[in-house]
Amino acid sequence: MATEASKSNRVTASRGAIVLAALLAAACLTIAFSISSGAVSISLSDIWKYIFHGYEGPMKEIIWNIRLPRTLVAALVGMNLALSGALLQGVMRNPLADPHIIGVSSGAGLFGIIILILYPHMSGLLTPVAFLGATLAAVIIYILAWKQGINPVRIILAGVAVSAFLGSGISALLTFYSDRVNGALVFLVGGLAAKSWPQLHTMLPYSIGGVGLALMGAAHLNILALGDTNARGLGMRVEATRFVMTAVATLLAASAVSVVGLLGFVGLIVPHSARLLIGSDYRFLLPATALLGITVVTFCDTVSRLMFAPIELPVGILMGVLGAPFFLYLLRRETE
Repeated sequence: MATEASKSNRVTASRGAIVLAALLAAACLTIAFSISSGAVSISLSDIWKYIFHGYEGPMKEIIWNIRLPRTLVAALVGMNLALSGALLQGVMRNPLADPHIIGVSSGAGLFGIIILILYPHMSGLLTPVAFLGATLAAVIIYILAWKQGINPVRIILAGVAVSAFLGSGISALLTFYSDRVNGALVFLVGGLAAKSWPQLHTMLPYSIGGVGLALMGAAHLNILALGDTNARGLGMRVEATRFVMTAVATLLAASAVSVVGLLGFVGLIVPHSARLLIGSDYRFLLPATALLGITVVTFCDTVSRLMFAPIELPVGILMGVLGAPFFLYLLRRETE
């Protein structure tokens, strides 16, 4: 029996490694495609020379100051939002949990809009302030959903209610300060236009810390998946684990929202797609989700740039077109 279990684990690890390698290759190819595509096409060999060999030439400005930083920001946004969704789904044991749907992103969005409209000179504080807003939203949702434990349906209903309330706050700000909304419109939709090195430097420390903490929590999420009673029987402090993992998910979502705005459905689509590819073991699911998040958002951002060129479609619109039907499909499947 022990030999068979060991063999099964090796097979699972082997399959996981193959899928992760394929996803890593897809992420790298998508990043290369994003950098090479645009009004001026750049060959992969030229990209390699400009980035890794210090090659001087007419395309250096386009690659270094426009396409490369924007592509890397898109990659971090996709990774952070996808991981945030995977963590929330694991913590709440709810396949419909997503930072956008349950209101965490709306909390970050409201506080972000407050900074953009009322205190634009304090834009350097956008990420920590967005994290504060996302945290408050998560705490409120958690309190509203708690009744002798966490119920998945109550979480969704509480999240929708909180999201609607916070959305009303955003609408009120835009109404009272209509002369200042231009800078906030792209933030509301979710777009990567004009994102460059400053935004990358802002996100990077939050991304590194959040991803590290998420991967360290994979084993705890596997235990949570067994149910609260079994998890407590194995010695886990269930509510403390939920709190920490929710805080990590909030940090990841807030760092992305503070840069790209209210980009929805990434945390819903990507974790489910990764789960279909690699299974539900969070040791493999979390890195797969991160890589797939990089691929999806980077690819969608590239398509949104090219689709109606020279007019750029915000990537949030494209993600909404893809995500809404996917959410309805999941909702229908869960209620059957």
